Amino acid sequence: MLAESLSMVLCGFSLLLWMLIATLSRSDLAESRAQWAMLILSLTTAACLLLLEYQGGSIWGSTYLPKPLALLCIGFAFMARLNIKGKNISQGMNPHQIMKENKLALEEE
Repeated sequence: MLAESLSMVLCGFSLLLWMLIATLSRSDLAESRAQWAMLILSLTTAACLLLLEYQGGSIWGSTYLPKPLALLCIGFAFMARLNIKGKNISQGMNPHQIMKENKLALEEE
């Protein structure tokens, strides 16, 4: 089936990017692009796995695996956006900044 083959290929590419993220994180631009690529690949893989489930197909000989694997791919997609260097791409407050501001506020009192 096309959905089975496509799922495995996309998952393989996601895994390859996951393994190379430490090397790619040397550059902020490369890290960000790799994270977005992993997110897109993972969500596409999840969609292919759900399509495979809908078609009644199997992966590795099991008809039970597509749903749990799709769920793992969705989780992996969100984990892919985590930043290993700690740079905050989303521009929100991180816990370290919040603690630092709390300490400064307590010292001023």
